Amino acid sequence: MSAKNRDNKNRWRNITVGFRVSPEENELINRAVALSGLPKQEYCYRRCLNQDVVVQGNPRVYKALKTEFATVLAELKRIEAGKGVDDELLSVIELISIILGGLKGEDANGRNKKRNDYYQMYLRTTDAEQSLSKCTDNSIVNQDTDFKGYEQSFEEMQREILRQLDPSYLKTVSMTTLYDTVFEVQTPLIDGLLQRGTYLFVGSPKVGKSFMMAQLAYHISTGTPLWEYKVRKATVLYFALEDDYPRLQKRLFQMFGAKETGNLYFATECKTVNGGLEEQIRGFMREHPDTGLIIIDTLKRVREAGGADYSYASDYDVVARLKALADSYKVSMLIVHHTRKQKSEDIFDMISGTNGLMGAADGAFVLSKDKRTSNNATLDVAGRDQQDMKIHLVRDSERLVWNFAKSETEMWKEPPEPLLEKIADTLFSESDRWEGTASELCERLAVDIKPNVLSLRLSINASRLFRDYGIRYQNSRTHDGRKVSLWKETEQTA
Repeated sequence: MSAKNRDNKNRWRNITVGFRVSPEENELINRAVALSGLPKQEYCYRRCLNQDVVVQGNPRVYKALKTEFATVLAELKRIEAGKGVDDELLSVIELISIILGGLKGEDANGRNKKRNDYYQMYLRTTDAEQSLSKCTDNSIVNQDTDFKGYEQSFEEMQREILRQLDPSYLKTVSMTTLYDTVFEVQTPLIDGLLQRGTYLFVGSPKVGKSFMMAQLAYHISTGTPLWEYKVRKATVLYFALEDDYPRLQKRLFQMFGAKETGNLYFATECKTVNGGLEEQIRGFMREHPDTGLIIIDTLKRVREAGGADYSYASDYDVVARLKALADSYKVSMLIVHHTRKQKSEDIFDMISGTNGLMGAADGAFVLSKDKRTSNNATLDVAGRDQQDMKIHLVRDSERLVWNFAKSETEMWKEPPEPLLEKIADTLFSESDRWEGTASELCERLAVDIKPNVLSLRLSINASRLFRDYGIRYQNSRTHDGRKVSLWKETEQTA
C-alpha cells in the first residue's frame, strides 16, 4: 500500500475528511502547498494537526516561487497606478519572504542558522513528529550544489521586488532587452475596428449610443461578425447605468428577438472609480476570466461629482485609472460619454470635458448625425493602434440596430513579409515544431541575414506570424547563441 495511506506511526488512513472553501481560499491553499514542496494531502495533514511544515529546496519549490514572484511583480505594477496593497498579496509576500529566509539559512530574526542538507525551514514551530526528509512521496531531493543557481535566482528576484518597493525606483528597459523581448500577441476583439485597450465612445444625447453599445456587446458575446468585420467571442460586462432591467429587456428583444446569450452580463448600478468600482470589476473578472469587453455607460455615473474640479488632471486621472485596470486584464473597455454643443472642424474636439480624457485613452469613437431625426449616422474612429476611419451607418427603424452602409477608409494592410511565408513553407510542411539556434535557422531557411537581425525581425513580427500563419515564436539567450522556438498553434487554442 502507498506510504501516503499510512500515518507516521504506520496506521492506516481509512477516513475521508472534506470541507468547503471559497475559490479565493482554494487559490491561497494551492499557493501554500506549491511553495511548501509537499503533496497537498501531506500539507493538509500537517497544518490541521499543528505539525511542522518543512520546506525543502527543490525544483518544485523553485518553480512555485518563480510563479508567485511573477504574480507579486504584476501586482506591484498595479500598485504603481495608485492602488493599495491587497491583503492576500501581503500574505503571499510574507510567505515568500519566510521561505527565502529559510533557504538562505536565516532564522525569523535574520540571524544565520546552520543549513542542513535539504535547506529545511519551519513555517510553524511545534513538536515535529516526522521530518520531511523521511516522506517517501516527497519531491525530488538534490545536492547542496544544485541549489546555488536557484538561490542566486531567488536573491535576484528578491532584490527586484525591493527595488520596486523603493519610492525612488524608476523602471527602465535597455534597448538590448527591448529587442530580445517577444511581446504577447494581442488580437483585437473586432478586426480593424476594436483593439485591446480603453476607448471613449462619444455622441450627443439620444443619438443611439446605448443601442450601439448593446449591438457591440451582443456580437462580441456571441462571436458573430459585425458588419464586415471579424469578431472574436468573449464574455462582456455591460454597465448600463442610465437604464433599468425592464428597459434593457425590451430593447434587447426589439434588437435581437429571442436569440439570447449567456456571455453578456448587465449591471444597472455600481460604485464610483474612487469608491470601489475597480474591486467590483476585479471580482467579476475572477468569476469570468474569459471577459474581453467592459462597457461603462456612462462616464458621468462612475466619477465623483466635481464641478469646477473637472480639470485636465482630473479628466486624465479618471480615464487613466480605468485604462490601468483594462490593461492589467488585457481587455477592451468602452467608456460612453457625451459631446459638447459647440461645433468644431475636428469632430474629436467635440468630446465634452478637457483634452485629458482623450489624452489618457487609447482612442475614441464618435457617433454623429447631420440631423437629429435622421436614421443616417457616421462613426469616426481614431486611436493609437487603430487606423483613422469613417464608417457610414444606417439605423434600422424597426429593429433599431445599426447597419453598415460604407467606409471611407479601407482597412490598412501591412506590406508583405516574405520571411514569415518562408518560415511557414520551409519549417512546417512536415512538422509542427522547430527548435535551434538563430544561426541554424538562417542556414535552414537559406537566407542571407545575420542571426541577430533575424531574431529581431521575428520578435517584431511575432504577432503577425501568429495571426497570419498560426505560428508562435520564442527566443532566449544561451551559451551557444540565441535559441529559437517555433511551433504551430491555432488561434482558438491560444
